[in-house]
Amino acid sequence: MGKVKIKRKSTLIDMTAMSDVTVLLLTFFMLTSTFLQKEPVVVNTPSSVSEIKVPTANVASILVSPEGKVFISVAGDADAANKDTWGSEAIRAEILTKAVQEYNRLHPNNKIELTEGDVATFSKINMFGVPFKALPTFLRMSQTEQDKVISDMSRADVGIPIDDNKDLATPNEFQIWMRAIYSSGNDNLQAAMKKGEGIAVKADQNTPYETVHHVLDNLQSLKMNRFSLMTALKTEQD
Repeated sequence: MGKVKIKRKSTLIDMTAMSDVTVLLLTFFMLTSTFLQKEPVVVNTPSSVSEIKVPTANVASILVSPEGKVFISVAGDADAANKDTWGSEAIRAEILTKAVQEYNRLHPNNKIELTEGDVATFSKINMFGVPFKALPTFLRMSQTEQDKVISDMSRADVGIPIDDNKDLATPNEFQIWMRAIYSSGNDNLQAAMKKGEGIAVKADQNTPYETVHHVLDNLQSLKMNRFSLMTALKTEQD
């Protein structure tokens, strides 16, 4: 009796459909994801059970490093293409102009001068944190040099100076920046700050209490009594 020959079947698999699905999934996640902005230092926030998300638009974020250095980030309206809204770059440029004017008024013998190029550079920086005197030098560095400087927490020219000042006739540098943000001209940001949605404080769980206290105390001195404290969601292990 002859052997039964089994017909060989092709092992070729058409991956065209799979490739299409993969590309569609990648496109979906790229368009719907919110990318984290670069920060000068990694901060491990304390955990809590709150699931309220901090807005990504019209918000001033205050970052306090474990070493007690203070940084500020400002985001404008999400729809920057609308001529009636303030995009992040436009509002940062306006904030810088107002803040420098106020600083120069208070320090007539130590004024700082910025060029249009300096203002344009500042408008593209997500998070800033150097004393006013260091601004001209910092803004004229390359981005690589800026990243190297602002991530070095041991430098005296890194971090926005802050203290327990209560005399708003002579505000400290942190208070100058926060006033400039509030009066930037963006009504949406100002309204969000009034409601407590436009200010977020993010501090490391090991940050010295004194620095965090200065930040909160300064906000209250400026009548900015409503703000969010950023935390990590508590897990079962916590």
